[in-house]
Parts: sequence; structure tokens; C-alpha cells
Amino acid sequence: MNQNQWLPGEIFNEHNINASLTGFYLFFCQPLRHCSRNAVGVQTASDASINGDREEHDLCNWDELKFSLIPTDYMYVMKCSSGEGAFSQGHLTRYGNVELSPSSGVLNYGQGLLEGLKAYRGDDNRIRLFRPEQNALRMQMGAERMCMPSPTAEQFVGSIKQTALANKRWVPPPGKGSLYIRPLLLGTGAILGVAPSPEYTFLAYASPVGNYFTGSMHFSVEDKVYRAIPGGTGGIKSITNYSPIYKAVTQAKAKGFTDVIFLDAATGKNIEEATACNIFVAKGNVISTPPIAGTILPGITRKTIIEVASWLGYQIEERAIPLEELMNADEAFCTGTAIAIKPVGSVTYQGQRVEYKTGEGTLSETLFRTLTGIQTGRIEDTMGWIVEID
Repeated sequence: MNQNQWLPGEIFNEHNINASLTGFYLFFCQPLRHCSRNAVGVQTASDASINGDREEHDLCNWDELKFSLIPTDYMYVMKCSSGEGAFSQGHLTRYGNVELSPSSGVLNYGQGLLEGLKAYRGDDNRIRLFRPEQNALRMQMGAERMCMPSPTAEQFVGSIKQTALANKRWVPPPGKGSLYIRPLLLGTGAILGVAPSPEYTFLAYASPVGNYFTGSMHFSVEDKVYRAIPGGTGGIKSITNYSPIYKAVTQAKAKGFTDVIFLDAATGKNIEEATACNIFVAKGNVISTPPIAGTILPGITRKTIIEVASWLGYQIEERAIPLEELMNADEAFCTGTAIAIKPVGSVTYQGQRVEYKTGEGTLSETLFRTLTGIQTGRIEDTMGWIVEID
């Protein structure tokens, strides 16, 4: 059997999350994987129900944790019909498949948003969320753009707290990773014409994760495919933003690069961001990053690093950055929930490769230690960014 092939599907049943819509038969194309009891990724929600009393350190090998899906115990669900205008009281349910109509808005027209945030276990064993209200506000902004109702900030943060608390045994030990929480806002109502969905589902699930990338990042510059266009959805976390750039990223990775830096579609001269992270350029005491102007995602880590770097005495500039300026920088680094802060080791454009300072003593290392120190409780939070859930 090939590594990737179509596997027989199943009829969704009452044990799945029911979106009050007709189920349909699916075939899944996925790699076949073999797991052993102590390998990362083997424990599922059904395993957890059998071994409910297992200690956190027995769940998997935390030292080998990657940024890949490990099903946990619970997810959070709440719904909204278009006529209601507000989301109903949500609830926790066992992690499992979601039933959708084949004519749902998200499947046919991509009416959906995603978010991403993490729960961290500190040295004191307390579990902390980092600025979850910012994710709530960003989802509301995206929902307005996509003609969708959105949970209130209170509902959003409450759902994240409950999801993290219900899966707290999956929060890795200090220094071993974090619990990544993925909220989704989906048009799940049945619709045939091009129009907003008549029903919406908010869902949040979680997975323990390690580093998204290891070491520094090595970029190629993409000058033929654009991630976002003026007036498009580049400034929100629409689910439609990602798959159109898979080809460019896959081709870059096949050549040994970590990721791709995309240029602006208007001029093709200025850097914007990578696949799923914002970029910063440092020269002397000045740190520059592209401005939020509709084509760049307003990253929460980006926002935090601008504030932290300002505290540390750096001059911060949000402005258009020509590619040539990146190629002549002292240092470059990327920010995002998944990667936190990662140094850029090199950038290659049209055969020209430029390398940057990385490692101890660099700006990115200082900012990384400061950010993660606040997130895990090693550095006092004086800004009210931390939400403790237990």
C-alpha cells in the first residue's frame, strides 16, 4: 500500500459532532502511520477515556514532541443561526469528527476563520494563556470581513479557558512545549447560492506541540506568487489564505529552504510576511517591520514584540521595507504564535544568499527569552497579558 492513498470512508454517526445537517460519505487521503505506546501522537481521546488517571508525563515522550497533531480529550463547540445573531451557550464534548452538509458554506465557498494560541505550564506548574482577548478581537475583525457572526470576547476567552482546563494533562512540562489551541469559526449551514451561511459553528480543539521549526530559518524570496492582494483577506485569518501558497512553499522546501518570504502584490518590491509569520529587520538600534495595511496579518506576537522591544530601548518603525533593505540588514527574525520568535539565518533571492547573525547575544535571542519568560511566569507580567486558568 502506498504511503498516501485513498482510504475507505465512513458514514458520520451520532458519536460525531452534529451540525444539524445531513451527513455524507467521505473518502480520506492520508498517510498511513504506525505508532507504539510511548511514541508521540499515539494517544487519542478514546485511549484517554480508558487511561483517564495516567499522569501527564506518561502521555507521550515530551522530549520528542513536534509541531504535529496529537488528539487530546475534549473540544469546545457552540452554534449560531443567522436569525439569532448571537452564539448560544457552548459546551465541551469529546474530541472527534465533525459532521457537515456537503453544501455547507465552509466547504463550498471557504467561509471560515481560524485562530491559534497556546497554554503554557510554568515552573510553578500553573497553566497560563497569553493575551487570549487579542485572539478574540482578531476573530471578530475577521468575522466582520467575512459576513459572519462572532463569539463575544467573553465567550471566546471562556471557551479557551475551558478547552485548556479540560485538556490540562496534555500541557507539556516546563520547557518541553505547549498546548496549542486552535479556534475555528465556520459557516456550517447548507447553502447552494453564493451567499453567507445560514448557520455557524465555533469550535476549539487542542494539541500538545513542540517547536514549529528547529534552529534558524532559511528563506527564499518568492517574486511570482503573492500571498495577499490589496482589498483581499491577507489581513485576517481566513482559511482561504493558506492553500493558494502551498505550491510555492513546497517548491522552496524541496530546494532546502525553511519557508518563503512573499513580496507585496502592488509593487513587487517590498517584503510582507512569510507563510504563517511576520518578519522584522534590524539595523543598528532600529527595528523595522511591514505595516498593517490590509495585506499583512496583525500578529499578536508581532504586536507584543513591538512593545517589548520599545521597552528595551530600540527604535521601532512600521513601514514599507524594500527587499534590498532586508538583504543588507544586520539581523532578521520572524514572529508568530506557532514559532514564538525565530532568527532568520539566511535569505536567498535570484541566486544571491545573505546570512545573518544568530544565536547568543543577538536581538532575537534577547526578545525570545523575554517573551517566553513572561508567557511561562519566569518574568513578572506587569501588563496584564497573562490569564491563569487553574
